[in-house]
Amino acid sequence: MKQGLIVLFLIVVIMACNKSDDNKNPDLIGKWKLIEVLADPGDGSGTFQRVTSEKIMEFHTDGNVTSNGSICDMSIGSDTPRSGTYSLSDSTINSPDCPNLPLKIRFRKEGSVLIIYYPCYEACMTKYTKLN
Repeated sequence: MKQGLIVLFLIVVIMACNKSDDNKNPDLIGKWKLIEVLADPGDGSGTFQRVTSEKIMEFHTDGNVTSNGSICDMSIGSDTPRSGTYSLSDSTINSPDCPNLPLKIRFRKEGSVLIIYYPCYEACMTKYTKLN
């Protein structure tokens, strides 16, 4: 009986360790403010340009992402609330507001900066800085 309890305990511990924590990245969770936009003209010469914007993206622990602006494109406007989901396993954002995008929206965190990669023919990205 004692060995059975030990085996059961070990199984529970192993299952708990394997439980998916896909969207539990404390470095990503929180509010991010748009600070720069890059739209390449087609010759590879594009660089990030500072923008004045109130656009905020917020990553929640439950796998949801919200924004006070479009999630689907690089617009700097902050007057159209949108939402979607994100996945840490493949670093993507999905939103029902983006049904016509041919590819997924990808993201990468570099230190205190979050870079969003939009599916464009030429390079098009946005940079956010963490607020909290």
